[in-house]
Amino acid sequence: MEKLRLDDFTKYKFLSGIEHNPSGTHACFVTHEANMDENGYSSNLWVYDVAKESSFQLTALGKERSFTWLSDDELLFAATRNSKDQERQKKGEDFTVFYKINIHGGEALEAFRVSMRVQNLEPLRDDCFLLTCTYNPKRQDLSSLSEEEKATELKRREEEKDYEVLEEIPYWSNGQGFISGNRSRLYLFDGNSNSFEALTEDTLQVSDLQLNEDKTKAVFIGSDYTGMMPLSNALYLIDLQTKQIRKITPDEEFAYSSAYFLSDQELLCRGNAGEHFGLNENARFYLVDLKDGSKKLLTPDFDRSAYSSVGSDCRYGGGRGMVLDAGFLYFTTTEGESSYLHRIDKTGSIERISTATGSVDSFSVKDGEILLIALRDLKLQELYELKDGQETQLTAFNDWVNEERKLSQPEALSFVTAPGVTCEGWVLKPVDFVEGQKYPAILNIHGGPKTVYGTVFFHEMQYWANQGYFVFFCNPRGSDGKGNEFADIRGQYGTIDYDDLMRFTHLVLETYPEIDAERVGVTGGSYGGFMTNWIIGHTNRFKAAASQRSISNWISMGYTTDIGYYFAPDQVAATPWTDHEKLWHHSPLKYADRVKTPTLFIHSEEDYRCWLPEGLQMFTALKYHGVESRLCMFRGENHELSRGGKPKHRIRRLKEITTWFDRFLRGQ
Repeated sequence: MEKLRLDDFTKYKFLSGIEHNPSGTHACFVTHEANMDENGYSSNLWVYDVAKESSFQLTALGKERSFTWLSDDELLFAATRNSKDQERQKKGEDFTVFYKINIHGGEALEAFRVSMRVQNLEPLRDDCFLLTCTYNPKRQDLSSLSEEEKATELKRREEEKDYEVLEEIPYWSNGQGFISGNRSRLYLFDGNSNSFEALTEDTLQVSDLQLNEDKTKAVFIGSDYTGMMPLSNALYLIDLQTKQIRKITPDEEFAYSSAYFLSDQELLCRGNAGEHFGLNENARFYLVDLKDGSKKLLTPDFDRSAYSSVGSDCRYGGGRGMVLDAGFLYFTTTEGESSYLHRIDKTGSIERISTATGSVDSFSVKDGEILLIALRDLKLQELYELKDGQETQLTAFNDWVNEERKLSQPEALSFVTAPGVTCEGWVLKPVDFVEGQKYPAILNIHGGPKTVYGTVFFHEMQYWANQGYFVFFCNPRGSDGKGNEFADIRGQYGTIDYDDLMRFTHLVLETYPEIDAERVGVTGGSYGGFMTNWIIGHTNRFKAAASQRSISNWISMGYTTDIGYYFAPDQVAATPWTDHEKLWHHSPLKYADRVKTPTLFIHSEEDYRCWLPEGLQMFTALKYHGVESRLCMFRGENHELSRGGKPKHRIRRLKEITTWFDRFLRGQ
């Protein structure tokens, strides 16, 4: 077997979006892989034949990233398949082209095009669709214009590229750019006449659209605002025959995250008011009466996140987070270091369906038959069938990694960090580990903070283990998987979480004497970048650091980033006007004059979640105080650089970090 290579991730297959057809005889999913020529990703549709227990590739152009079943045999998907359309999009035209394809053979044929950016599409009947589209008040709809008027509008857009007028917060969003005034809006689209009609107002933000069984009604989550986007929202019901919209729930400090029809009289919903644990509080399940909007709490004791927060840098694409089937709502939870599939009924009874450790990344359920895309053990994503609690692997896209590459098995370590509080962590030994030999080591800190590390495949950490490093990582307080109290570090950033990370570091060094205690590095991204910045200002324990997409100053972060205006006050429990000193006390920049650790900063120019100035401030402070430091900024990238960035940029990022550690931990 050969050692894992830095660029091996460019050969991995990433799977997403598994979904059964209406009768359950087939299921479609998407595969993604790096395209080095275009410095992007190619995505194609695959179909799984349930009866034959085999999969086949349906499309091959590399642009098909999402789809919708129109019937048992026909799929609709969006793609930009020719250079002419690509050029039009570059010139500022907003449109989405849809194609139809039969899964039993034949070419994909253009079905229709919509002169807006479509986010979601739900078939209704006879080429009639319910759409959610990005509405931009500054862009006139081109479909109704003459060629002369269209040319004038496109010229205006070209001139307006040099200006940005902000009237709302958030005014930008990670991965989307400037969004001031933009809304996700509901439309009725007629594919025969190629016409569409706006159903919601231009101030209402629409999300999580769901149809009832006969597709005569739809429920969605809406937030109607101007000036500042609130954290609360409401449920709305639309009659698709009369086109009448009614707000179901009253105005209140409550945030819904999902809503599904159990019948035309009631909904099964998730939501919370954040009254006990703030914005990261685990949502609970409610039964909502469609007549009067009253809600009944079904799960008063439910204290888990209803999604997978298990970290990995080996995913691309997504999938449905919840599926309604035969009266049950299926969903994932994060418990400990793994995510599991569960289901709930209208009484609030919850049953765990899967038992394997790892991460359930996407799933589909039809008449009780379950298919899921998962990370299992040290395997990359594959398609599995789940039946009677047992999983059967159905694909082998990535088996070659385990067969041809050396991998390090995570070894578990746990420690008591406070009375009755235990944290879990893991250690990867160098793949060619020799007992008695000394090795350098890297502490890796996850983002969030409400996410978790587990034992699933993590390319960067396996690569470092193949390069002769010990790699260790844990879930300190603030992490997901153990309920609200464990995850709640509001007002305590850099205190109890820092203590946990340092206890774990001490335990690892004590347990593995082969680690050279004088050659230990630390790295992390997002919250992990914050903690890296914090650590180097509070200890000289680490020989080198690599701070990625970090936070250094809660005052600037809170009032420049896309989530900052609500995230910083909630998580630090202060604003500049209520307690300026508390914000500064929890800011790593305050302690930059104490830093002695050589530090590399990795940031993306379009990361509006942990904006570039957060790294620039810390980098400048270290340079000012004579600390060896370096900043590498990636243009055209955002907060997702390490997970979904352009392949060549991901290679450069990992090279930068590894070279930095090689220099200071190996003397290379």
